Amino acid sequence: MALPEGSWEDELQGQFSLLSATLFEVKEESEDTHGSSNTGILDLSDEVFILILRRLDPTSLLRVGSTCRTLFRVCSCNSLWTRHFQTSFGVPFATATCSISAKSAFRLIFMWRTLFRNLHCNRSLQEKLFAEIPFPPHKYWVQWLVLEETVPLPSVRLPCTDIESLWGIEKEVLEGKVQEKDEDEGRMLKFEWKELYALALEHHGSIAKVFQHVLNQQSNDHYELEAMFSQYSQCRFQWLFTYWLFRQPAPFARQLRAIYLQWQKHSKRKVVSWGGTLCDIRYLASLHHITADYWRGKLAQGDETVGIQTVENYFSMCKSLVAWILGRDWGRLKRKKVYEDTLEGVYLLLRREMQETLVEHERFWQVAKVQMTRVCTLEETAVNYVNWKMIATLPYYKLYMVSGNMVYLDHVQGFLHRKRLVHDWFFMKENTWVRQLLPADLYPLLEFDTKISQDGDLIRDYESETEP
Repeated sequence: MALPEGSWEDELQGQFSLLSATLFEVKEESEDTHGSSNTGILDLSDEVFILILRRLDPTSLLRVGSTCRTLFRVCSCNSLWTRHFQTSFGVPFATATCSISAKSAFRLIFMWRTLFRNLHCNRSLQEKLFAEIPFPPHKYWVQWLVLEETVPLPSVRLPCTDIESLWGIEKEVLEGKVQEKDEDEGRMLKFEWKELYALALEHHGSIAKVFQHVLNQQSNDHYELEAMFSQYSQCRFQWLFTYWLFRQPAPFARQLRAIYLQWQKHSKRKVVSWGGTLCDIRYLASLHHITADYWRGKLAQGDETVGIQTVENYFSMCKSLVAWILGRDWGRLKRKKVYEDTLEGVYLLLRREMQETLVEHERFWQVAKVQMTRVCTLEETAVNYVNWKMIATLPYYKLYMVSGNMVYLDHVQGFLHRKRLVHDWFFMKENTWVRQLLPADLYPLLEFDTKISQDGDLIRDYESETEP
């Protein structure tokens, strides 16, 4: 049974008393080295220390415990991990009757649940579970599947003795379920996974006892689970991004590809293999700031599931933005420029928020509408497309987009005023000799009132939407 509230502090206090000699040695060593008895967190009162430990999440608790042997022993207390076990998995941990510590149990269940939750994008685990179909996977993986109510596998067909040991169901309950006999393996039973889960739950009396049975049956060798989790930890962002980008239902997949590449400068050669075995997924991730951040694990504090939801909400906003822009009577260049600058502004404004938490579609769209208004104001200020492209390189351009502060817009207008003065100087009659020395390509940039067709190009492939 889990420790009652009162015994929580009792166990920790017991650990502190066992550590008193160690703490004394640490203090003496510190005094000899630094002339002070201050050992940081270890100098706090027991009550304050307990309060701090109770407020730490599992990851933080592991980090604190990894700093020294003293804190490792304290941070490994069953009472700490019993609380985290119940909070994380919704199941009380039976400390008295379980053969492993609460910390070890938490670690194993956390690894398994994380892997199983992301089975859809984890080919390595899929191979372990699906390789033997129509037969069940290896017993090591079956004993973890016992914890799951819904398993994406065909009916399980196992000897009666295996089902007894793996699910902990008594022989009498299984008597009426014998399907056939095998000369080598004896009586064979056939069950749906959900049916076996219900029988185990009924037989054990609670999900907590099912967990206890599975943990007690486990061997000490969890190399396969640990190796699988280590691989997932290293590749989880790439795997989940790849699944999200290429495994959408057919109509949504076409829409996503169109929105993903809309008005986006990209290599046709690299995009032609979209979703194929030769597809350069890292390149596709680099096309947008947000997907590049997700690929590197920088969204939602490194939570791959929350991060990919933010990415999905971002492209949902992009879809709304494209529809809104295409509904305006604008030329091609203006549509593309408004779209690019709006997305740039959205990213600049929400970058820190995306790094910390989930950003919903409504939040993205709210910011995008503000950014569109500011971009259109800058376009009107620029007078023509050449000036617009030029002022986009100014620091004041982005500062105005992010803040909306009119001071920065005044700076942009000041730049354009100076450009007009330069224009007027170059085209004075007595300065004809200067114009003769300039390359012809510079004229469109120097002329203040240059007019460019909305469907035309600027200078050569200056406005090319794709690379070769």
